[in-house]
Amino acid sequence: MFSVKKNVLQTVALLKEYGINQIVISPGSRNAPLIQTFSSDSFFECHTVVDERNAGFYAIGIIQCAQRPVAVCCTSGSALLNLAPAVSEAFYQQLPLIVVSADRSPEWIGQMDGQILPQPNAFGSLSRKSVNLPEIKNDTDEWYCNRLINEALIACTANICGPVHINVPISEPLFDYSEENLPKVRKINYPTPVKTIDIIPFAKKWSNSKKRLIIIGQQPKNNEFVKTLELLAEKSDCIILNEHISNCINDNYISNFDALLYALEEDKVADYKPDLVIYTGGHITSKRLKHFLRQNKPEVFWYISNASDVVDTFQSLTNLVEMQPHNFFKNLSENIEEEKDKPFYNLWKSFSEKIASPENNIPFSDLFVTGQFIKLLPENSKLHLASSSTVRNAQLFDLKQSIEVYSNRGVNGIESTLPSVIGFASVYKGIVYLIIGDLSFFYGLNSLWNISHIKNLRILLVNNGGGGIFHLLPGLNKSSSLKEYVSAGHNTQAEKWIEASGLHYISASDKDELENGLSLLMNEEFGQSIIMEAHTDMETSKNVFREYYHKIKSAN
Repeated sequence: MFSVKKNVLQTVALLKEYGINQIVISPGSRNAPLIQTFSSDSFFECHTVVDERNAGFYAIGIIQCAQRPVAVCCTSGSALLNLAPAVSEAFYQQLPLIVVSADRSPEWIGQMDGQILPQPNAFGSLSRKSVNLPEIKNDTDEWYCNRLINEALIACTANICGPVHINVPISEPLFDYSEENLPKVRKINYPTPVKTIDIIPFAKKWSNSKKRLIIIGQQPKNNEFVKTLELLAEKSDCIILNEHISNCINDNYISNFDALLYALEEDKVADYKPDLVIYTGGHITSKRLKHFLRQNKPEVFWYISNASDVVDTFQSLTNLVEMQPHNFFKNLSENIEEEKDKPFYNLWKSFSEKIASPENNIPFSDLFVTGQFIKLLPENSKLHLASSSTVRNAQLFDLKQSIEVYSNRGVNGIESTLPSVIGFASVYKGIVYLIIGDLSFFYGLNSLWNISHIKNLRILLVNNGGGGIFHLLPGLNKSSSLKEYVSAGHNTQAEKWIEASGLHYISASDKDELENGLSLLMNEEFGQSIIMEAHTDMETSKNVFREYYHKIKSAN
């Protein structure tokens, strides 16, 4: 049986009509009519997450896995504000997150009634669309409510994906669940337009440029796009820079460009400076690449995107191309001549091949445990990387081409990783791998509560007793406040929390223990989620990292 509230019925029925069946629910009384209506229809798969902040990121994890919109439902008041971190991540990672919030009647705002604050448009410019539904009393109200929900659900995936907010005021009485059926509702269909441009001027500019560079930012794995890019690279003298989060790995591309730029001598910079740069996808982690291109601006810079948002990351944008990136590169490749000589590619590639990954004989440290974990990952693995040091350390090691990588690099918050990977694992049928640092892990610890039913997590927790990346930042590493306040130095161990959560715990404090632990961690037949805590030393890890970069600098 369903709630009798007509705006609730319109919301739930339209989500069903749009095929949105994954619903993450945080408990409450004001959203109880929504919860009752979602959970009473077998079409919806409902996930309960008490903490709204974690619920939002849990939903993001499902979106990353399913590549489809997911709704998160919360009660009124501060519950909604706890979803703001996930909304901001979804906005900058361009993920279709739908926030459905229950609200109280607007006349009670500011009247010292409980659990009430101004909820409409609570996320401001961080949502693609925000609608405040009417409480339906007549046919006009029903038409208006239906139209608003359609507007929000279209905006969630139109042009580029992003979060939307549907606010549902629900007045008392709340708990009449006597409606037997969801209503038939109007869905406004929106076929996604195919955008095209005249490719000829771009092909001419490409052909007239001698030093071409393509940057692939964070994006989901798309085999068709990868194949198209490979054909372009085979045909032309160009460099393709990719990070693991770009999910576009190829032996002919340059993935160690951050280390390469560190090792590049000042008097050779001009040789590596591109004339033409194409950028597509989301965020790039490397600060060195941003600095390199901001200091050595190309004459031509194209940003390729489905949307018309101006993204000028490298401060040299000349052309904003609103087009599906795969189609752009395909059309470009079809309209240029094949080149046999590739001097610019050979310059970058020969230097790249001189820069090796950290060796196996380095001391037990953050880099060592990360490298050993990555080397053992099976083909076709789903690998999640926490932000900050983890995603940067992982980039120093080669990754199998079939592995898919996920990381919340939209706003890079440390609070997002653990709940996101749990949400991903809740709907993915295979094993899900994660590398995470101690601060990110303990920040998201609440997300481990009540997940003993999730059996497919394999987590490497690198515990070095604080925020390791802060010890590597020039200037900050000399601050007297660094250890205690900035990097939050601690002696906390995760064992008891992990065991209390019903997950299997392994500890590793040296290379032998790590080897033994990894053999179990990579055992996909083990019927329980596993977290291995690698206890590394902050000072050793810092020195190993610096020695690696010193070595590649001196060797080249």
